[in-house]
Amino acid sequence: MPPKLHSNSIIKNLIYLIDNHLNGSVVKSFMHFGITPGQILVAFLLLLLIIILNYYLKKPIAKLFKWILFKNRKITLNRYLFYRVDKILRPFRVLIGVYLFYKALTIFFVSDILEIIFFSINFIILAWAFYEIFKFFLYISLMQKIKRHQSARRELFTLFLNITKLFLTIVVLLLIMSHFGVDITALITSLGIGGVIVGLSAKDTLTNFFDSIRLVSEDAFRQGDWIETKEVDGIVTEIGLVATQIRTFDNALVTVPNSLLANGYVRNWTKRVIGRRIKFNIPIKLTNDLKELDRVTYEIYEMLHSHPDIMTLNKLRYIKRFKKTYADNLFNLEDKMGVRRTLLVYFDDIKGHYLNLLIYAFTISVDWEEWLRVKQDIIKKIIKIIDESKLDFALPKEEIKLITDND
Repeated sequence: MPPKLHSNSIIKNLIYLIDNHLNGSVVKSFMHFGITPGQILVAFLLLLLIIILNYYLKKPIAKLFKWILFKNRKITLNRYLFYRVDKILRPFRVLIGVYLFYKALTIFFVSDILEIIFFSINFIILAWAFYEIFKFFLYISLMQKIKRHQSARRELFTLFLNITKLFLTIVVLLLIMSHFGVDITALITSLGIGGVIVGLSAKDTLTNFFDSIRLVSEDAFRQGDWIETKEVDGIVTEIGLVATQIRTFDNALVTVPNSLLANGYVRNWTKRVIGRRIKFNIPIKLTNDLKELDRVTYEIYEMLHSHPDIMTLNKLRYIKRFKKTYADNLFNLEDKMGVRRTLLVYFDDIKGHYLNLLIYAFTISVDWEEWLRVKQDIIKKIIKIIDESKLDFALPKEEIKLITDND
């Protein structure tokens, strides 16, 4: 007879059935080692089932769920779940695999330590499953808000996920410690003094955590924004609990503590809704023909004013989203919304042998490449205007004085 087993009745009966169908001498030879052929075979079958579940049935099961969801795709929840089903199924698949592995081990030996270890592992996997489900519903909420409002706060999605991770980690640790026999009530009570010590040692971490909440609440910047600080310039990729990741324009990833961003200046270039500045000077050869100077400046101004990609007040008034703001006059539109429309064409200085013509305007688009295209087009048009006038560009001039000795 096989030894007493600490397993469920199905596994026990299966082992007993296998051993009864084998030759008695074979069973006795294994019994010298404290095991039976049935135990080895059932343990092998359980391990094989784990391999099949995690390597061969993984994709077919996911495809089956996706097929069911696609068939019922008229339901909004099913459409969103279709793209997240793999990540939600993964912790449950791992949980089944861990359970089968635990059952395979308990065929040969059982101990309280083994039970505690697998209890802890199972609880961690369940917390992982809860996190993935919470992440899914948060994802649904975000996608629906993005459909309604393109300016939905994606960084809030990341912040809530990070806080959920932290909360689940604390809960899992407390429950595992409780299962190990630790008095949680006494532990929390003792944190009165210990909490002060931990708080002092983790002061910077706590500061960064609260600064991250401050940054999000103040809407200083969002994920995808181009920001510039004293030390870094790039695109915000993630606002974490204690640090923000920024991808610089030379493609390096920089991690900046949130306290530095919250307590220093941050220049947010993405906050510009309309208007990227074009500013340059054109040197014009010094002349006394004031009428021609006036005519050329006026022609350049009119060219800029009528240019379809240069911002002017008339174009701004036809932008629907700003009409109410103009009517209320509660605040300066240009400062509040990041809109600029100043258009200036003036001779603003005399530099020795030439006049300095200032060109100052703003493009409608804030996109860098589009700004370069518009700027190039304007420079070409200005060159043409000056070339067809009586004015000339002032070229750099050098004087060389020759001194000869007369004997």
